[in-house]
Amino acid sequence: MRAWALLFMVIAGVALAEVPDTSKRPVGRPGSTAGGALPVTLDVSGAIAAPVRSAEAQAVVVRGDAPRTSLRPQKRTRAVRRLIRQQQKLRAKGAVCGDPDIQGDVIGRVPGRISGCGVAQAVRVKSVSDVTLSQRAIMDCGTAQALKTWIEGSVKPTLRKSGGGVTGIRVAAHYACRTRNNKKGARISEHGKGRAIDISGFRLRDGTTISVLKGWTARDTSQALRRMHRDACGPFGTVLGPNADSFHRDHFHFDTARYRSGMYCR
Repeated sequence: MRAWALLFMVIAGVALAEVPDTSKRPVGRPGSTAGGALPVTLDVSGAIAAPVRSAEAQAVVVRGDAPRTSLRPQKRTRAVRRLIRQQQKLRAKGAVCGDPDIQGDVIGRVPGRISGCGVAQAVRVKSVSDVTLSQRAIMDCGTAQALKTWIEGSVKPTLRKSGGGVTGIRVAAHYACRTRNNKKGARISEHGKGRAIDISGFRLRDGTTISVLKGWTARDTSQALRRMHRDACGPFGTVLGPNADSFHRDHFHFDTARYRSGMYCR
């Protein structure tokens, strides 16, 4: 009897010795936070203890070093989209003066038949900022750029609510080797230098035409025409209209000549 009791005690002791003191569940490496997980530890009873952040991880939380921007692709801004459109237009056939909004042809040097006339680097413009000219106008790039500034800054905003907006401009004159107002003995006109354009009317999207001759005093168009005439003073150095003299009663004369006394606008 004593022998069986002794054998039982020996077997029980071996079994107790083989029981692990802690769980065999995998434990994270000390200080490891790979994949965003914190190291796992066990308390004295063998239960999983609360995660303890490393000093570096705690510092990250304190500093708030989370990503400041989303990794989701952002939409293109309006400025970026506009730049892309401009580059696409510029690559398209027809852009002149290095500006996709000015469409036409490069014709180069235009010789004058009399002294004082001619254009060194001329272009033939057919449209500006999607506004079509009634005839292709020969001018230099400085005048083409001034025309664009005026169309975008005044013509389009002024006429945006009239007949669906402006689609065309009626050109009365552009390059011509002649004297001012065709007077004999007068100085060479800015038209003869490719620095002037005369405009007699505007075509709207609904087919309506606003003429300078009839619209200058008409109740429904007078204010718009006078505003566009006034706004041209700045982009152009000389601005003449119906109030200037009888030569300009039916059109606006714009040129890019500059004077020491400043702009001349009437």
